[in-house]
Formats: sequence, structure tokens, C-alpha cells
Amino acid sequence: MAKRMGRRTLALENRPGIVSYAAVVGGKEGAGPLKKGFDEVSQDSYFGQDSWEKAETAMLGRCLDLCKEKAGGTTPELILGGDLLNQCVSSAFAVKDRGIPYLGLYGACSTMAEGLALAALLLDGGGVDSALAFTGSHFCAAERQYRFPLEYGGQRTPTSQWTVTGAGAALLSKEGGGLRITHATTGRVVDAGVTDANNMGAAMAPAAFDTLLAHFADTGRDFSDYDAVFTGDLGAVGHDILQDMLQKEGLSPGAQYLDCGVLMYDLLTQDVHAGGSGCGCSASVLAAHILPAMERGVWKRVLFAGTGALMSPLTCQQGCSIPGVCHAVAIERRDAV
Repeated sequence: MAKRMGRRTLALENRPGIVSYAAVVGGKEGAGPLKKGFDEVSQDSYFGQDSWEKAETAMLGRCLDLCKEKAGGTTPELILGGDLLNQCVSSAFAVKDRGIPYLGLYGACSTMAEGLALAALLLDGGGVDSALAFTGSHFCAAERQYRFPLEYGGQRTPTSQWTVTGAGAALLSKEGGGLRITHATTGRVVDAGVTDANNMGAAMAPAAFDTLLAHFADTGRDFSDYDAVFTGDLGAVGHDILQDMLQKEGLSPGAQYLDCGVLMYDLLTQDVHAGGSGCGCSASVLAAHILPAMERGVWKRVLFAGTGALMSPLTCQQGCSIPGVCHAVAIERRDAV
């Protein structure tokens, strides 16, 4: 059973393994720096469907199926997933015909980290023997829900981020996999008073700061204990804000601190302003870049800290601030545990 460390971190005794993972993205993402890592890149932003929302569902379903195929056709006992659309309909529709028990999650862009943590805890406690965590987002669907339909042609501010059209999935089991989830730190909702829906990085950075401090305090670790620490997805603005906050606390993140929103695109040539965002950002970066690099031995111990802006169109229209949350999971190679 998991052992509590401090107030918010659990050390997993059985350390569930990651058996397989997959990432499916759109054309813009497939043209970025991580293009060689994605399992599939679709040049059709509709994914063969007749609406952006149905496209998101099709993309999520394809990612889920690829993850299962890469595990030899293994069907998980449980699926945990969510997305950005109202009532998480994209992920629910993606699993509705697959006959697998499903737990719907909403952590905004932190959903992949939340799903990994919960799946690992269920496995560690003996609730299931296998579980799949997945999530995704679609630029056009998110713009229509949260901001303006694309036809409106609204101008984006320099602090805005580009919602990733992408999905990521990871299949966990008690036995398999050379990569193990060893710790999970649950985030608190942190509200810095940011009201600008085009500045997600500033809204989420304080939550990342809070969770990283909690993880380090609970485990006795710091940045030097990890080969890489990934937030996802603060973008360039949030990345710099978090670095400043950490340095004022006396922490030196150094070169091993990276952000999925910065990694996803070429910020100089792809016109994404502050970088990537959306549930699919950290999920697809995890599956296309972080986990493969760990399997190759580039990194042996990684902290994956997913960040989410807990907003809705309704709260924004009412002038509410945008709280953030961050959940962190430590992933380690079997030979480093």
C-alpha cells in the first residue's frame, strides 16, 4: 500500500509500471520539434469527422486504441480520462462503445498527471491490475468553447497559448514496464487573482510552485535529485514566472527544468505566441518525448508536474479569477528505483 510522506505526497510501495504509451496529434504539432516522436500525425484537422468536437473524440479513440495495440492488444480493466469540453464529452464518447469501465476526470491541462496518479494509486492498492490514463484537446473545439469561433478572426495577445490538437495515453500494470511511478503529489487549488483568459501561464505558475515545494518538502528531494522536471503547460510566460518564484525561494531549477508548452512548438517560427496548452499538450509530450527518452536512458528519474487552469466560459463571463492546480508524479526507470 502507498505510504504517506508529509501532507500531500504518497510513496507507492508496489510502483506500478508503464507498459505502453501513444500520442496522436494534428498537422501543426507534427511540424514542430517533437515530430519524430508522435505515433500518428493527421493532416486532416477534422480526423474524418464533420465537426471539431467529433474530431476530438475520433483522435482520442485512435490514441486509446494505439496504446492498447502497442501493449499487444491488452484491454485495461479501467480507463481514466477527461478533456476540456463541457462535461468531458470527448473522452466519454471515445470510450462509450469499448465496453471498459471508465472514470471521467477534469483537471484541465493537468488531467494527464491526475490520471496517471490515480491509476497508479489504484494499482498500488490492489483495486485493479491494469489501468489506462488518457486525455486530449483540439485547438478548434477549444477556441469555439472558451473564446471565439475561428470564423470570428479574433487577434491573440502575446501572452496567449495555442491549444494543442493532440492526445496522449499510457497503460499501467502491476507487473510490466521498465518505467515505474514511484510518488504522487496532489495539488491544491491556488488562485493568484489572474482574470485574463489569454494568460494561462500566469494563472497556473503559482499552483506549480505550490506543488513543487510540497513535493520537495514531503520527499526531501529537490531539483538535483531529478534528471528532468517537467511542468505542463505553462508556456514561455509561465515558465519564466515559475523560475523567478523558485529562485526567490532559494531553489535553482537549472537546465533540468523544462515545460511541455515550450517544447511542443518552435516558438520562433510557428506563430503560437507563448507556446502550447490544452490537455493534449503535456499528455502528448509525455508519450512522444519524455517516456521514450527515459526508455533510451537519457533520463532515469523524472518529475512530471501537470498544470491546469480551472476556468469555464461561464466563470470568465462573470469576471471571476482563474484558479490553477498542479499534480505531480515521479517516474523512474526500474534500474534507478
